[in-house]
Amino acid sequence: MFAIFLTCAIALLLDLLFGEPKHWHPLVGFGRLAHALESRLNLERYSATQRLIAGGAALLVLTLPIVAVLIYLSAQLSGIWLLLLNSLILWLAIALRSLREHGLAVAVPLQNNDLAQAQQQVSRIVSRQTSALDQPAVAAAATESILENGADAVFASLFWFIVAGAPGVVLHRLVNTLDAMWGYRTPRFLYFGRCAARLDDLLGWLPARLTALTYCLLGQRRSAWRCWQQQAKHWDSPNAGPVMASGAGALQVRLGGPAPYFGGLKQRPWLGTQQPASATSIYAAISLVRRGTWLWLAILAGLSLLSAVGGS
Repeated sequence: MFAIFLTCAIALLLDLLFGEPKHWHPLVGFGRLAHALESRLNLERYSATQRLIAGGAALLVLTLPIVAVLIYLSAQLSGIWLLLLNSLILWLAIALRSLREHGLAVAVPLQNNDLAQAQQQVSRIVSRQTSALDQPAVAAAATESILENGADAVFASLFWFIVAGAPGVVLHRLVNTLDAMWGYRTPRFLYFGRCAARLDDLLGWLPARLTALTYCLLGQRRSAWRCWQQQAKHWDSPNAGPVMASGAGALQVRLGGPAPYFGGLKQRPWLGTQQPASATSIYAAISLVRRGTWLWLAILAGLSLLSAVGGS
């Protein structure tokens, strides 16, 4: 247990000091490889069944060799070398500092009433048509992104490392990346991306609910619990629903609602309270994710101490 705690602490320290690599991030290269493979396997002439099979095959080809290599390395290495490998991989999987940077890039221009700059910055982290968003909608979009990516890129990474080591955290991040690329309900990806989307739902189910519980504990508890129980079921994602509903309630802010995408206006249920989002909501979401991360690390430290005492 101490090795797990130490690895998480080192990875979070590396993230705090350096953030995500600006160049040659492995997930960027993986994304390019996934795009190239999808363009060759997801053909228009294929039937729905053929696209489903092709998407499943692509998922296996892209993930299994990498995970297999990590399983082998984890079995072969020990001591300081295993600690270094695990710390490096977990650092690359965590995006706590990146979430803060992207959030601040939206919050600061909003505070300065520079809507155009805020719209431009939020377009880097959400896929909706940001030029049609007013100030509360821009703030809501950024807040939603921080809460949801806190679950995917921070808490789920910590969870899967604790449960299954480096192979587990890498499998989750790869599948989550494929879901972000292919998990759209469009004619092109409805069937091709279904295997990636379903596996991402499965891998993210428990981490999402632990994230929702974390938001609930560290925010406005009654509001977060009520929103989680009453609103999450109406969201179209089984994992994003609890995370965003609990987060909105914890921050006591209104999220969700109709959103303009390039394919048209998407009707989404409202989450949270009646308080419109603002730059303050973005700062609060950043703080909530950060405090949740330290809570998880503190719990790991406590479990490590109990394990050491119990083993003595």
